[in-house]
Amino acid sequence: MTPRRAHAIAFAAGAAAVAGFSPLDLFPAALAALAALLHLWARAETPRAAGLAGFWFGLGLFLAGVSWVYVSLSRYGGMPAPLAGFATLAFCAFLALFPAAAGWAQAKLAPPEWRALAAPACWVIAEWLRGWVLTGFPWLTVGTAAIDSPLAGFAPLGGAYLTSLATMAAASLLQMIAAGRARWRAAAGLALLGLAGALLQAVPWTRPVGAPVSVSLVQGNVPQDLKFDPARYERTLETYARLVEASRARLVVLPETALPRFLDLVDPAYLQRLRGLAVRNGGDLLLGVVRRNGHGEYFNSALSLGLARSQAYDKSHLVPFGEFVPLGFGSIVREWLHIPLADFARGRSLPIPIAAAGQKIAVNICYEDAYGAEILRQLPEATLLVNVSNVAWFGDSLAPGQHLQIARMRALETGRTHLTVANTGITAVIGADGAVLARLPQFAEGRLDASAQGRAGVTPYVAYSDGPALALCLLLAFFAWRRRSR
Repeated sequence: MTPRRAHAIAFAAGAAAVAGFSPLDLFPAALAALAALLHLWARAETPRAAGLAGFWFGLGLFLAGVSWVYVSLSRYGGMPAPLAGFATLAFCAFLALFPAAAGWAQAKLAPPEWRALAAPACWVIAEWLRGWVLTGFPWLTVGTAAIDSPLAGFAPLGGAYLTSLATMAAASLLQMIAAGRARWRAAAGLALLGLAGALLQAVPWTRPVGAPVSVSLVQGNVPQDLKFDPARYERTLETYARLVEASRARLVVLPETALPRFLDLVDPAYLQRLRGLAVRNGGDLLLGVVRRNGHGEYFNSALSLGLARSQAYDKSHLVPFGEFVPLGFGSIVREWLHIPLADFARGRSLPIPIAAAGQKIAVNICYEDAYGAEILRQLPEATLLVNVSNVAWFGDSLAPGQHLQIARMRALETGRTHLTVANTGITAVIGADGAVLARLPQFAEGRLDASAQGRAGVTPYVAYSDGPALALCLLLAFFAWRRRSR
């Protein structure tokens, strides 16, 4: 096979792997695409050739899977289309370096007969690094695509990265079957892997605590290009007040920056109106708002109002360029990106769950729930997870569906009910098993009334985070390297 043909196949396989993620949810497509990559790695004659195959796979994966970055830069960020296109391409090419590194490393570490062992381990280590380097971007972690497969049973045990390892192992076994190498043993291994995941799904890692709480999740559907328009401000406030007033739920949740103005500039009478409605319902309300202190700092926050004392959660994992300006890029943000409030301060690194409506709520904002280990900061004390976001930045793209799938993984890892509330959707109630129990349609104003069961207990992932999965990957990589050295 010529290098050009191998690169074309890798690129196409990477793009096809996106079908395994939401909203398409075709996990077998992702598994087959990963098997195709592993086949290219197995045939690669040099580490460089394997690295290039990994790069082209990653470029196809990220160009197809996170193309919504272009929407936020061009349509809502005001960046000229050619520059936005170049920035999106550069971003995806940077992300593709991680699959490239995985391909190079597995070929360098292991002899050909042991690459089926080394490749899954190297892939997961590269995924973990991608979620950490330069504040990280763990989007499209392949374990997340397995949320509706038997392999999802590994999530409470070791998180998304252990599920990624199981997924890559399944793809490796599938590649062995297709290549005719140890076919029966590979088929037996694949069956045992699926059986193990299915059995793990039957384990009750957490338990219900207290009675279910009634909830109302409010989706204002305020268009992103009008969200911060002063002429739209009063209408936005009235929309949320009207939707809250019709609710009788003990816990009401509004999305990220539902009030598009600094908290100290919001009419106190309006805040008292919301507080009064929460008290009328015998509970509390959570709303997204921007708070600032006397030192010129401002925070992307979620604030509670109601019977309980007022509490706040301040977002700590900020979006580069969108919520903070990386060193040396100030001129780009000022001249090309018209993003309001683009330099937030970080909240505390060890947040405390918000006590409201009889629950201890682990709040996270926007894409913070893409970082599984960071959700654990408020566990096991928290009985309920809540994410408030504004995915309207990405329009009618793949992003909202992918974000919902990520939220499902966080629910499954922690064994907690997860409420996710977005300005234009997807607003949903997710059970502790990762299943979507109820949701609102996108781009529609509405209120999702449901009940949410608080839960207590500790899954192995809550207890040990990503450590065991990474240790297992390092052990597998070390073992493959030792085989090569011998």
